[in-house]
Amino acid sequence: MRSLNLCIFLSLTAAVVYSLPLDREQPPQQITHKDEEFAESYLKSFFNLTKEHERSFGRQGVNPMVEKLRDMQRFFGLSITGSVDADTMQMMKKARCGVPDTQVARFSTFAGDLKWQTTALTYRILNYTPDMSRAEVDESVEKALNVWARVTPLTFRRIEHGTADIMISFVSRSHGDFNPFDGPQGTLAHAYPPSTGIGGDAHFDEDEDFTYRSTRGYVLFLVAAHEFGHSLGLGHSRDPGALMYPNYIYKNPDTFQLPRDDVNGIQSLYGPNVNVNPNEPTPPTTPDSCDATMVLDAVSTLRGEMLFFKGSFFWRKQPQNPRPRQSLISSFWPNAPEKVDAAFESRQTDRVYLFQGRQVWAFSGYDLVSGFPRNIDYFGLPRNVNKINAALYDTHTRRTLFFVGDQYYSYDEARRTMDAGFPKSIETLLPGHTSKVTAGFQYRGYTYIYSGSNMFEYSLRTGRLFRVLRNDYFLPCAN
Repeated sequence: MRSLNLCIFLSLTAAVVYSLPLDREQPPQQITHKDEEFAESYLKSFFNLTKEHERSFGRQGVNPMVEKLRDMQRFFGLSITGSVDADTMQMMKKARCGVPDTQVARFSTFAGDLKWQTTALTYRILNYTPDMSRAEVDESVEKALNVWARVTPLTFRRIEHGTADIMISFVSRSHGDFNPFDGPQGTLAHAYPPSTGIGGDAHFDEDEDFTYRSTRGYVLFLVAAHEFGHSLGLGHSRDPGALMYPNYIYKNPDTFQLPRDDVNGIQSLYGPNVNVNPNEPTPPTTPDSCDATMVLDAVSTLRGEMLFFKGSFFWRKQPQNPRPRQSLISSFWPNAPEKVDAAFESRQTDRVYLFQGRQVWAFSGYDLVSGFPRNIDYFGLPRNVNKINAALYDTHTRRTLFFVGDQYYSYDEARRTMDAGFPKSIETLLPGHTSKVTAGFQYRGYTYIYSGSNMFEYSLRTGRLFRVLRNDYFLPCAN
């Protein structure tokens, strides 16, 4: 490893650390004095709350602790209360990156737009983790660098000896850079932005379990691709779909595509790849709740929350927090399908069911129910049904309604049988409704039927239509 130039190290502010989230989000707990001390320490580490702040008040006499709490809540898409509430503590207690967060809408770069002054970079693997074969490590690193080379003019050449621009090592605890690792189940790795000395280097915590493709442990390709983003000059992103989001989220390495936010970020530093393959797939984008034309894939409830699905993402809206929180489906339910056609919560079984094609997944809270996924004939649906467009549980009749094309089916939850005489035309249930149903759920005695970018408020008991609303009635613009 290169000798560390302390002045250079300090100029980089802090090592960039890539961390894993908690396995499960815990239910709200009573805020204690210890929690408040933890929150103060968190804000000092990641949101620049200093001793000078503590001795003074901010703009217009606002307590600086409150200001920094609001900054943190705004960054993570939480309800901006300025207080140490349960949601805020929940987010603070997730293992995370060690670099301070910046107030950006999407991607970020380091102060001064640190970047390499050449597009021809070198890398060297100093040692190997025993968790994987040498060939698997080599391939994971090469593939991770190619993620960035594919969309920029950058090229990467491996060297076996001497000093490379990006020096890669597997180390543990204190390892000579004033940024010790914390052992298992904590920070996964850290990397340094472009500079001389230690700049560009990436260190991986040997106490973690790195894997080639398995969901067991942490896929080295995903961790390395994130770290190399830092090595090239990118900071963290607020976009929960971005590779540069602070927390580790599993994605299938065989189908991984660099998201649009990351492409925009790296190209802001180095420009696009002029030799890009015209057959390259379009970078995936994160759905925007402010998009008035967005058509939701599914809507459901879950133990008092509302869930809104679009693509591989969903928004959670909690009763105590009117601001919806967006995340990847896989970060909440790792065993769920990547995308969802329909969803509903069963009050009979206290499960939420997710549909994709002819398969259905059942979850009890966060956990996949044993025996799932199963074929949709589990509900008695005929074999000619290849996809469910929408589903909802009717609390009045205690029936689950499945919408397929211009028809619907009625399923008796208690008897676990499909009702006789179905399918029926949707118009027999919703008089005058002739368009395709794309999602639906019930709330406070009313049934809300989604069709395109509109939502229809019905009473299923009378068939009466009360209002035609926009999708943002329950899912407000979060920007």
